[in-house]
Amino acid sequence: MAEEGLIAIGAGIAVGLTGLASAIAEKEIGAAAIGAMAENEKLFGKGMILTVIPETIVIFGMVVAIMLLIL
Repeated sequence: MAEEGLIAIGAGIAVGLTGLASAIAEKEIGAAAIGAMAENEKLFGKGMILTVIPETIVIFGMVVAIMLLIL
């Protein structure tokens, strides 16, 4: 019974910490992308792509959490 609780806590930590790290990275990248777009509007596409890249970290955290819960 206690093992299931610890596994759930581990899964929550995996998703929570990756989400927090992604938010911090996305904040910095977003600010830089907006600054670059203020100077040159043609950089919108590159700024959008670079802003989305940190979201892959959350996907990895979610995969780890699912693996913890299923296996």
